[in-house]
Amino acid sequence: MNIELTRFRVKEGKTAKVDEWLAFLNEHLDDVLVTLEGEKMYVETIFREILDGSEYLYWYSIQGEGGQPAESSTHWIDEKHMAYWRECIDPDFQPVDLTASVVMIPTNVKTSMK
Repeated sequence: MNIELTRFRVKEGKTAKVDEWLAFLNEHLDDVLVTLEGEKMYVETIFREILDGSEYLYWYSIQGEGGQPAESSTHWIDEKHMAYWRECIDPDFQPVDLTASVVMIPTNVKTSMK
């Protein structure tokens, strides 16, 4: 099981497009959830922050081993999601992976994630 929290910087001037992107994901959540199964993604959450004048998106995920990456999916929702990604995420910023210090998942929940 992979548990990750990663920070990505939003390109300057793309706040309105990020608003649109996140609204799109929320409006099509049923389709998004279908694609998570193939990715073996148990939990995926996007957080947003303005820090020192720059906007960041944080991805928190709990994912099983051997899932299909969203980047290689041909599902329309993933293709749209990746188009937003390319438009909004700054490729010049090195993503920051935060380190998990404690993982608290009850045994019954962890068992169902296998």
